[in-house]
Amino acid sequence: MRLTVLGCSGSVGGPGAACSGYLFAAPGEQPVLVDCGPGVFGELMRVADPDNIAVVLSHMHADHCLDLPAMLVWRRYAPPGPAPEKAPLYGPSGVATRIGAASSEYPGEIDDISDTFDVHEWSDGMEITLGGLRIQALAVDHPPETYGMRITGPDGHVVAFSGDTGPCDELIDVATDADLFLCEASWTHDPATRPEHLHLSGIEAGEAATKANVKTLAITHVAPWCDAETILAEARSTFSGPVELVRQGQIFHF
Repeated sequence: MRLTVLGCSGSVGGPGAACSGYLFAAPGEQPVLVDCGPGVFGELMRVADPDNIAVVLSHMHADHCLDLPAMLVWRRYAPPGPAPEKAPLYGPSGVATRIGAASSEYPGEIDDISDTFDVHEWSDGMEITLGGLRIQALAVDHPPETYGMRITGPDGHVVAFSGDTGPCDELIDVATDADLFLCEASWTHDPATRPEHLHLSGIEAGEAATKANVKTLAITHVAPWCDAETILAEARSTFSGPVELVRQGQIFHF
């Protein structure tokens, strides 16, 4: 299994930095894109055929989903014509309406995306097999309906993806014994800048990694206005294993 980081900027993009997008690929299988925030589709075109991509979304905040209308345009109109098959799309309740509203040409109307995407909605604990991967979605603590994901490759290696979340028991369930914990840490532990039930600090990401007994913690979703090195130092103060800061273009092999 290979994981390519197409984007990892938190909340908004930055100069040369796409928002959340992670491409998983198992040998001989359809690649699976986890989240598709602004800037991700252009990065996807560097490494994969947009006509042959499955998509799973953690939640419907703009920084995690709003490059999907670009994929829709590509799959409908790029030569030699419409994509030969619909793309599997899994997301929270109302995913087709949310993406259809963003794609519509007219105010108040919803683009019917069913010509391009085969849409399915997550439920808590739901498990699917897609692109040779086993993916389990677990609801976490974030204002809209949001899912962390536990992704198991063909050889049994596990990548845990936090989605966006505050501290919660479900996050530990997502990450337990994972080989790689792809975990958001959107700010430092300063209480003045850290509302509850929204995101993790570096300290909280490290604490979650320790409770879950993960092998490696990879910090992601750091906002451009935050000090990434401070967040990284916080995570290292509460997790004794390997900790790194996720970078756009980074590739993990399992």
